[in-house]
Amino acid sequence: MDVPFVDLRPMHSAMQAELDRAIQRVRDNSYFILGPEAKAFDEEFAHFHSCRHAIGTGNCLDSLQLVLRGKSLQPFDEVITTTHTFVATASSIMLAGAKPVLVDCQPDTLAIDPAQVQAAITPQTRGIIVVHLYGRVSPMETLLPIARKHGLFVIEDTAQAHGALWQGRRAGTLGDAGCFSFYPTKNLGALGDGGSVITNDDDLAERVRLLRNYGTLEKYEHAVVGLNSRLDDLQAAILRAKLTHLDQWSDARRQAARFYHEHLAGLVEIPALPRPDGDGTDHVYHLFVIRVPGRDHVRAELLRQGIRTEIHYPVPIHRQKAFASLGLPEGAFPVAEKAARELISLPFFVGITTDQQGRVVDALRQILR
Repeated sequence: MDVPFVDLRPMHSAMQAELDRAIQRVRDNSYFILGPEAKAFDEEFAHFHSCRHAIGTGNCLDSLQLVLRGKSLQPFDEVITTTHTFVATASSIMLAGAKPVLVDCQPDTLAIDPAQVQAAITPQTRGIIVVHLYGRVSPMETLLPIARKHGLFVIEDTAQAHGALWQGRRAGTLGDAGCFSFYPTKNLGALGDGGSVITNDDDLAERVRLLRNYGTLEKYEHAVVGLNSRLDDLQAAILRAKLTHLDQWSDARRQAARFYHEHLAGLVEIPALPRPDGDGTDHVYHLFVIRVPGRDHVRAELLRQGIRTEIHYPVPIHRQKAFASLGLPEGAFPVAEKAARELISLPFFVGITTDQQGRVVDALRQILR
């Protein structure tokens, strides 16, 4: 039995009738851009997060860039973020005209290291982008006081943490704004690209709405130079149907994660565990990640047995050619660099069976014995 890294078919098959109805509504009303489905999804996504505003965008990179542009950054401004993340996080800072300042991650959780954030703050620092990596909420109990002390904004890259809770609040509502991806494989995924910005800041929300739509709120009247980054009504309708299942899917992900935890204990290192003093809802397991020495050999052996895996992420941001101008050499962030050599993302998705997970566990035991 082959085991895919991700398989969306079980999820989509279970809600086929709902998806068909959503598509039918859009086809019948023929509003495709900034129509009733997009408006309704914004309202429902905001309600889900108990916040005032949700603004649909084209993708998470645009969401991040729009919020940063809404903060009116200048070329000499700095924004701190982690080197252990997807390239979009740091790219958004450059695209908004500011300088990304990278820091290392914590060895146990691989989340951004608050101590290094504190050390990286300069008079030019304007804000922090916090990444809730793998579905686990970052250490906001430490990061938020640092930001308040220095008067910095906090943007949450919530692309991997849809629905995660921290002290009773959803990820994305803890800082100034939360930025989401609805890429198909995300915990809340569309059938194409999509994103959202959520915030309780009325002025920021108005600015993002203006910037996402060519700099206009009234047709052919353009106040600023903006982007074309709008969540289309077809994807919004699909996301409306899926949103009603998100908490149930998060529970299913936690249950699947418990299987791996129980059966891999003592065999491999599992970073990014839920907080030991919480109920586990700070983690929605977008990915299930392990770290092993000899990672490439292990992956090759798993593939030979029909088990597909991925790496998140094989090259830290500071070692990417696109960010060579930052002048950060190999060895600058040893925790992230070591993680990049050891991490494996195991097969994991809503609908994965215990038989599939058992195949993964048995293969790992055979390879690592």
